Parts: sequence; structure tokens; C-alpha cells
Amino acid sequence: MRRIPPFLPAVLAGLLAAGAACAAGKDPEVKRAPAAPQAVGVLHALRTIPEACVRLQGRFTGEAAAPYRFEAVRTSAACRARATLEDAAKARPSTASGWILNDRIRVPEAGCPGLQAVATVWRRPAGAAPPVLDAQGRSRIYLEESLRKAEAGKLAALPAYAIATGVEGKPCR
Repeated sequence: MRRIPPFLPAVLAGLLAAGAACAAGKDPEVKRAPAAPQAVGVLHALRTIPEACVRLQGRFTGEAAAPYRFEAVRTSAACRARATLEDAAKARPSTASGWILNDRIRVPEAGCPGLQAVATVWRRPAGAAPPVLDAQGRSRIYLEESLRKAEAGKLAALPAYAIATGVEGKPCR
């Protein structure tokens, strides 16, 4: 009878845990290190989502009750959104419901490295396909046809982003 090497069960357990973590969507699509520490009161940008014409920004407040304040700001009045932005509390994103964990942004406070602001960005892709090619090999969109689809309520769904924000750690004050 062959002996099982002593390290093999540990390796298999590690592979199973890694597979389960990937299946559960624990790792975001965008992998990034924590941002540079930010001082109290300094406004800083966390992420821009050009498809939704939104910039996520925030600042540490120095208050114990609400140590960080997040804001979603429109990038430009002329920007035409190609995706919607939803509140994660209302959308309840999960991998089971078709959402993809897109990004997790961590920003430590400069004077208190144990306190971090965390923004989690979820993405729900739209199932829209590009227009079919015509006889000349071009994809064309006709105004009248699009207006008829809009009136009938048969427009393709837009991609969506949901942002969950929070604070981890304890204030140093």
C-alpha cells in the first residue's frame, strides 16, 4: 500500500478553498493595492465610472459617528450615461443574481492607519448584442426602427453599477 505524502492533504485543502473563493466571487475583477493614506478633511477621488458618468469621491471627517463621507458626483453635464448607477442596499448585488464583483477600494486614514474607508463596486452586464451587419458589412442603427422599439418598450437593458460603502476599523481618537 502506498503512503500519502504528509503535505498532500494540506495542498488539496488549499486548492479547494481557493476554488470555493473564486466560485463565490470573492476576488474582484480589478485588483488594486490600498490607496495612499488620506488626511482628515481632504477630498479625494476613489474611482471614476465613465459609462455611468460618475466619480466616486470622499473625505475623512474626523467625527466618531461618521468618520468618512462618500459622494457620487456627475463627471460632466454633457456626459451621456451608457450605464445606470444603483444603490447597493436597494439592488442587493450578488453573484447569484448576475452581478459581478468589479472592484474593492480601500483608503486608510493618514493619522490612523487602522481606520479604512471601503467602497465595493458591483457590475451587472447587459445582455445586449451589437447590431447585426448589413449586406455591406456595416452595423447600422436606424432612427425610425429605434423609436418603434422604444415605444414598444423593447430597448436593450443598460449595464448597471452598484456601490456599497462603509468603514472598517476603529477611529484612533
